[in-house]
Amino acid sequence: MRRNAVRLLLAALVALAACVVGPGPAAQAAVPASPAVTYTNPIAEKRADPHIFKHTDGYYYFTATVPEYDRIVLRRATTIQGLSTAPEVTIWTKHASGVMGAHIWAPEIHFIDGKWYVYFAAGATNDIWAIRMYVLEGTGANPLTATWTEKGQIKTTWESFSLDATTFAVNGVRYLAWAQRNPAENNNTSLFIAKMANPWTLTGTPAEISQPTLSWETVGYKVNEGPAVIQHGGKVFMTYSASATDANYCLGMLTASASADLTNPASWTKGTQPVFKTSDATSQYGPGHNSFTVSEDGKSDILVYHDRSYKDISGDPLNDPNRRTRVQKVYWKADGTPDFGIPVADGVTPQRFSSYNFADRFIRHWEFRAKIEADVSPLADSQFRVVPGLAGSGTVSLESANFPGYYLRHKNYEVWVEKNDGTAQFASDATFYKRAGLADSAGISYESYNATGRYIRHYNYLLYVQPPSTTTDKADATFYAQ
Repeated sequence: MRRNAVRLLLAALVALAACVVGPGPAAQAAVPASPAVTYTNPIAEKRADPHIFKHTDGYYYFTATVPEYDRIVLRRATTIQGLSTAPEVTIWTKHASGVMGAHIWAPEIHFIDGKWYVYFAAGATNDIWAIRMYVLEGTGANPLTATWTEKGQIKTTWESFSLDATTFAVNGVRYLAWAQRNPAENNNTSLFIAKMANPWTLTGTPAEISQPTLSWETVGYKVNEGPAVIQHGGKVFMTYSASATDANYCLGMLTASASADLTNPASWTKGTQPVFKTSDATSQYGPGHNSFTVSEDGKSDILVYHDRSYKDISGDPLNDPNRRTRVQKVYWKADGTPDFGIPVADGVTPQRFSSYNFADRFIRHWEFRAKIEADVSPLADSQFRVVPGLAGSGTVSLESANFPGYYLRHKNYEVWVEKNDGTAQFASDATFYKRAGLADSAGISYESYNATGRYIRHYNYLLYVQPPSTTTDKADATFYAQ
């Protein structure tokens, strides 16, 4: 009893001391597991339905729909950006007559059990809308020079309009997902999934896991198509494209547990809102038909998609050739779900900046005041493009992702996000020197261009430019790019 009383007294004294002294400094954040990666968009002009596959040989392989709808092309490069200028090789051309003779659409390249496979959709010369799914098999280390053979049509429940096949494995089981017209439904296409006996043959009964019923899935056409899968934290996320292929085109998402029966429709939950859609602010229209790849260091997930840089299309969107391949980083929310943000502006992709001493907080703007905050929504409020400094060489400026033309700038030593008014004063206030992190050289600190010795730092979670003199000041002025 006496020992217990002593322990209770000591605990009370420790608690009282903590109250008197106050909370200690925030613990140092670890260097982010997924550091920043940036690319310059677009990756490829006039290439729709893009698919980028990173292979174990160190190359990225890229294929996409060409506007002539007559062939399958491949590029490879050791970097995603390198695909922009990589030579393109035609590995297969449409048939002169019969099946596989028209509308060569949406190729994907995969490496399965030591061989290459390309999945694609095609019509026939006597019926260009008799779209079906087909498979090519390639032997050889380099698919650009491989020997390709036709494995034929993927047979499904019905002989109906079907396209956009993608394959993936979960817990060692290989699946195919695709879009198809269900004759019993009043729509264009729904989404289906089945297990695979081999890379060109289904096994078991295909399951329908989504049909277009929501308002944003049925603009122009009633469409669910272009499935793509990414896995994270024991979950399987399947994005898909919806509505007509104009500015209304957008991405929805289905979610399932990786341990569930993926061929049971009840295992999938559909989101009620699109997860990626047109952005007038960044002049990106109709983003869709995506795929996923990973960054060069393997630490970031990358969204690959197409869109257009203009809204108004003359005639049938299918005849408009200007869908471009684009990429941007995928971020993950605290609840383990992906956040795609908005389709970012053309040019360099944005980054996020997390606090060195408050790891879950990111620089963001809120009513144009700059601050650090956790669980930022919308994501784009916490994304900034690092561009050449407005005031001179050797410097940088940080441009808002969702307010192009607006920059982080200081006034009265407070940091705001404001529109560039073209004055020399604004340019100076919005220009910084990028320095090694004051508290961790692996991080970043930003020194004001026109207020030498003052750095962007947070204080009571708001951003200021102040001279860092103490250890705490230096920690507050250090950030990690993500």
